[in-house]
Amino acid sequence: MQGSPAEEEEMFRAVAQSGARAVLIGRQAVILLGSPVFSFDYDFWIHIDDAAALNRALEPIGLFPNRSPEEARKTGRYVLENDLRVDVLVARVVPTIDGRRIAFDDVWVRRVLVDVGAGIFVALPCIDDLIATKMFAARAKDAEDVAYLTLLRDRPKP
Repeated sequence: MQGSPAEEEEMFRAVAQSGARAVLIGRQAVILLGSPVFSFDYDFWIHIDDAAALNRALEPIGLFPNRSPEEARKTGRYVLENDLRVDVLVARVVPTIDGRRIAFDDVWVRRVLVDVGAGIFVALPCIDDLIATKMFAARAKDAEDVAYLTLLRDRPKP
C-alpha cells in the first residue's frame, strides 16, 4: 500500500529527526530526482548500528518492525509497515550483481540532501552510488532507473 502525502511527510520527518544514518534508495529515491515512475514502497539503507533509533522514530507514526535490531543485523534487512511499507537494508557492505562491494560508510560520506518541502531533507546516495544500489538486483525496473540516472548524471550543465 502507498500512504498519503501527509504520511510520507511524517515518515521523512521522523527519519530525518531520528539520528539514524539512513539513505533513501530504490525507486522512491529516483522519483525524488524527477523520474516519472511510481513505487508503492520505500527503501532505506541504514547503518548497521541504527535500527533501534530508526524504529523508535517511526513507532509514533504507526510503523512497526517485523524483526528486532539484532535479527535485522543477522539477516541484513527488515520491514516497517502500516499503510506505508518501508524496506530497510541493514548491512555494512552489499555486493552488486557484477561483483562490486558497496560499503554503507562510503555511501554515507557522499550522500546528498534533497529538500522535500516543509523543512524536511531526505538523504540520498549521490547519483553514482544510487546507480550502484540499483545494481544490488537484476530487475527490469532497476535497469530503467539506471538508464534515467545515467542521463541525469551525464546531462550538460547549464
